[in-house]
Amino acid sequence: MSNGIYGIGLSGLAAAQAGLLTAGHNVANVNTPGYSRQVAVQANRAPQFSGGMFVGTGVDVTTVRRVYDDFLGAQLNGATSSASHLDTYNTELSKLDNLFGDAATGLAPSLNDFFSAVNAVAQRPADAPARQALLSTAQGLVSRFRQQDDQLTSLRTANNAQLRSAVTTINGYAQKIADLNQKISVASAGGTQAPNDLLDQRDQLVAQLNEQIGATAVAQNDGTYNVFLSNGQALVVGQRAETMVARLNPDDPQNLEVGLQTGASVLRFNASTLTGGALGGLLAYRDGPLTDAQNALGRIAVTLASTFNDQHRLGLDLHGAFGTDFFTVPVPVVTNATTNSGTGAISASIQSAGALVASDYRLAYDGTNYTLTRLSDNTTQTFASLPQTVDGFTLAVSGSPAAGDRFLIQPVHSAAGNLKVAIGDPSRIAAAGPVVTGVAPNNLGTSTIGSAGVSSTYPSGPLGTPLTLTYATGTGTLTGFPITQPVTVTVGSTSTTYAAGLPVPYTSGATISFGGISFAISGTPANGDQFTVGPNTSGTGDNRNAQLLAGLANQNVVAGGTATFASAYGQMVADIGNTAHAAQIEHDAEAALLDQTRQAQQQVSGVNLDEEAAALQRYQQAYQASSKVLAIANTLFDAVLDIVNN
Repeated sequence: MSNGIYGIGLSGLAAAQAGLLTAGHNVANVNTPGYSRQVAVQANRAPQFSGGMFVGTGVDVTTVRRVYDDFLGAQLNGATSSASHLDTYNTELSKLDNLFGDAATGLAPSLNDFFSAVNAVAQRPADAPARQALLSTAQGLVSRFRQQDDQLTSLRTANNAQLRSAVTTINGYAQKIADLNQKISVASAGGTQAPNDLLDQRDQLVAQLNEQIGATAVAQNDGTYNVFLSNGQALVVGQRAETMVARLNPDDPQNLEVGLQTGASVLRFNASTLTGGALGGLLAYRDGPLTDAQNALGRIAVTLASTFNDQHRLGLDLHGAFGTDFFTVPVPVVTNATTNSGTGAISASIQSAGALVASDYRLAYDGTNYTLTRLSDNTTQTFASLPQTVDGFTLAVSGSPAAGDRFLIQPVHSAAGNLKVAIGDPSRIAAAGPVVTGVAPNNLGTSTIGSAGVSSTYPSGPLGTPLTLTYATGTGTLTGFPITQPVTVTVGSTSTTYAAGLPVPYTSGATISFGGISFAISGTPANGDQFTVGPNTSGTGDNRNAQLLAGLANQNVVAGGTATFASAYGQMVADIGNTAHAAQIEHDAEAALLDQTRQAQQQVSGVNLDEEAAALQRYQQAYQASSKVLAIANTLFDAVLDIVNN
């Protein structure tokens, strides 16, 4: 009997001690990240049949179990990945929003100052200070464009550095998970007791990995984890960790690309497939709002320079010469992929600034056809040959591209940083109109002739001498037009063209055009009334082209004729602000979801100090009781010895 009592008492002591150790371990790790509380699982020993009955033989501690819910753990990892993605995306986007959200440092004040200076020249076309002020404000506008582009470039450089850091961190976590897989596999092979603390460390690493990149851990039969990225690629397989790389993009050296090293090659990832975690947020921000903002700013710069130049070339400067380019228009950038094997070279040129889209493009050659992809919306077009004009720019090819060659086309991406003022002499500002009109002083009718406008074709063949147009009452026509140029008369929306040298029917208010010149005669002319159209021999005091230049501020010339310069910039700022606001809302919602998921997981796996204190007291009492059993057994054993000895 004493042996049975001793055995029961000793088993109770061992069970109570195991419970005390487990509860103490829980208390010690209450603040350990990723720790899951443990419980000592007890089971009664098999009873012994004696005296016609079964008598208990004590208790065993079968295992120390980790309290962990796989489903809640997977939920927490997913919520962690999404929250980290949105947190990073929102943080980076707020930097972009701050850059453009400040009205005092934005582009709008410089645009206003520039066109105010153009208006000042229109009011005082011969005033040297006004002309110098225009050049100064133009330089200020260019500086503001370049300053904002430099800041965007700095944000891109910082993004590249963050990508490198994230990839390094991911590789470190992946290797640690693989190492723990090896340790857990060895520890689990010898028995039924799981290495709880190693399992916690591995699960914590998976959670930390999800802060950097979306990843899913799949348990294997040997106790190891296989870890897969959001695009399905394996990052950890058993005891082997794959290596992620961040390297210069062979298609676009401004950006780093992220991929998985597979032997001598790299499996390339992109923002649309590699989601979750800080890395996903960085890629989504870079390939989305950051690139969109830089292209939108560049499109404004190109459109402003092109349209201003077009009008400036139609005016006369103070020397009586036609205007030259006021701005240097940045040219599209074409980058050959470093993997290209052919000799083909692609060139791009702006044909219509108003038709430009704020996007980059990728041109791929398959050996037969060229496929052009607009990267902002992935719209594709296929051509059998080049040159081709798309979205306001023309692509041409020289040499012989090879199948598989790729080219990055950036019509406006770096334009804001490369914009320049092309003239430095204030007298070269073409404020005057090149054609003057007038009426003969002895006209008897009531007709008047309006100011003449010119098109882009006029400077190539300007008037050499004045023309005198004469009205004849009998025929109701005007004569005196050039004998080498046809004349077009537009009434409302109807245009009629008359052969060169023929009389032209007169209609009051109709627009008369020839040789790139357009004007209107209104009223009722008398027979023999005359009107003159001739070259402006001096730009001094004439402001007609300056007025047209100033009027560009209010014309819809950006984005296919849907926006002015100011409204296009305002739309860009509004888009960034709206995107940032939406990102903040999503971030707050996901942060709340993460907090709820973490609380649910901690309710199951977290350490409750009150519960552990109660457990310690319970196991202490059990230990004391088992000690009492042993003391009684010892007393009984001594009594038996006394009887035997006596």
